[in-house]
Amino acid sequence: MNPERKRIAFQIVLFVVTFITATIAGYEWVYGQSVLVNGMTWANFISGLPYSISFLLILSVHEFGHYITARYHQIKTSLPYYIPLPPLPLFFGTLGALIRIRQRIPTTTKNFDIGIAGPLAGFAMALVILCYGFLTLPPPEYIFQIHPDYQQFGLDYASHVYTPEFLKGGMDIILGNNILFSFLSEMLADPSRMPNEHELMHYPFLFAGYLSLVFTALNLMPVGQLDGGHVVYGMFGAKWHRAIATTVFLTYVCFAGLGVITPGQLGNDVIWHIPLYIGFLYFTFLGLGFDKRTTLIISMAMFLFQYIAVMIMPGIKGFHGWLLFAFLLGRFVGVRHPGAETEEPLTPERKILGWIALLILIVCFTPSPMEVISYEPTL
Repeated sequence: MNPERKRIAFQIVLFVVTFITATIAGYEWVYGQSVLVNGMTWANFISGLPYSISFLLILSVHEFGHYITARYHQIKTSLPYYIPLPPLPLFFGTLGALIRIRQRIPTTTKNFDIGIAGPLAGFAMALVILCYGFLTLPPPEYIFQIHPDYQQFGLDYASHVYTPEFLKGGMDIILGNNILFSFLSEMLADPSRMPNEHELMHYPFLFAGYLSLVFTALNLMPVGQLDGGHVVYGMFGAKWHRAIATTVFLTYVCFAGLGVITPGQLGNDVIWHIPLYIGFLYFTFLGLGFDKRTTLIISMAMFLFQYIAVMIMPGIKGFHGWLLFAFLLGRFVGVRHPGAETEEPLTPERKILGWIALLILIVCFTPSPMEVISYEPTL
């Protein structure tokens, strides 16, 4: 077998494994059951298909948007590599997919086209899935199939069940919201069937579409070689891209880290937490491309700003889950965008598409995508 066929065979295996892990994850999210504890039956697997098919369809349309556009511009590229995740609690079954560009993209126009094609295509498919999900919501009694213990309270269950006493030893998962998801729910959903924010993950089409909006927004951040980085680089050039990317990245980390260390923390542990957190910020900010001394100063200033902000507004808190993504960006991807061999202005039509992509970033961005509250068992 030649190397290209081996590569394609490997990609097919990755897709099959990802399909399996995503389907298992779909069952776990919809029914709130862990296959590691309860095992897996064929019926369970079938019940996870609406989530896995929806999520992987959106993901595939996104990646093939990149792939087809790259081939159109005669850029050597690979088919998508899907990344499976094991069926562990709170995992989504996949880390996404990627294609490998096998040559340097020669012009800003081609770079822009390839970068923007994926998120626009994936976003369009996510809209289709979400519209279908909102228009075909099951009756409100559907939730009793997932939580039979809610039935004792009737459709007024929300007034009784989201308490430490009822959920003792369990967890409560609350999905966030964004402008587009809220708009679609208001425009399309029957209000009497619209699920509670605590229960959205049990509706596979809504959950898959919601996650896709969150990941689309992350992809469209105008940082480094993310899709949004390609878009902003093409629209504004290297100088403005660097300024925009640096500002967005610092703002993103600033929000994410709010409340990591607070004035109310007591004990000797905080003495270690502060230098460890500043060290984390330092390695994250290395991607900004400044010298080490400047990077350290920025890290210390960021910590002080976050600490003072929480001191002034004690209730403010960022979404700490974003810090891992910020670290991966800063440490391995970088905030700057590499230059193209040929810099050329975009056509007016491409600039319009670029502004549409930035609008999609705004309406899809979710400050706090998911809050997980664990309750200790009561004695």
